Amino acid sequence: MLPERRAEKAHLDEITPVAGADGLAIFPIRIRFGIESFGVNAYAALSAGGRVIEEHNELGAGAGTHEELYVVAKGRARFTLDGEEVEAPAGTLVFVSDPEVRRGAVGLEEGTTVLVIGGVPGRPFSRSPWEAWLEAAPFLDTGELDRGVAVLEQALSEHPGNPNVLYNLACVESLAGRTEPALAHLGAAVQGDPCTREWAQTDADFDAIRSDPRFPG
Repeated sequence: MLPERRAEKAHLDEITPVAGADGLAIFPIRIRFGIESFGVNAYAALSAGGRVIEEHNELGAGAGTHEELYVVAKGRARFTLDGEEVEAPAGTLVFVSDPEVRRGAVGLEEGTTVLVIGGVPGRPFSRSPWEAWLEAAPFLDTGELDRGVAVLEQALSEHPGNPNVLYNLACVESLAGRTEPALAHLGAAVQGDPCTREWAQTDADFDAIRSDPRFPG
């Protein structure tokens, strides 16, 4: 048997998914293995026609400006790349080198699963700011909110002033009853990225602080 950490294996079903936007499931593969040289996660559509890759580019506050390789591991997907549709049955590889390309995909079959691998050419790997949410989310499910806050505080030290991290930190602080830091971090997020103001209006994580006059409306 190989010594611990020289090689490992895991089945995707053994990795607990985190719920993403639009009802997709995110499998935090990089975190599971502690991979430090490249980004890699898997995404699954929970229903036929459901989202399997969120619509995004790699220039947003939470993104890492990565070039990305999408591998359709199961089912059938339809990608939209800057408005152009690409059919992608299992075994298809879709490579997006330009971080400006707007991309997203839906699963044409229930359980369609896409593996995503990314990094920045010529640079040591640095995790995308949004990925701190993947690490913090399990602590929310177990009620360990202080541990979730600690994960996001560490991410904020790595990405000072990042609106995505600030927003997610404010979410967990609100859930944990930390009203003052939640409002401060949410305010900073809105200042850095006005889109977060819109997100906050319907985000149930902020129900506890929504009536505060300082809440961004």
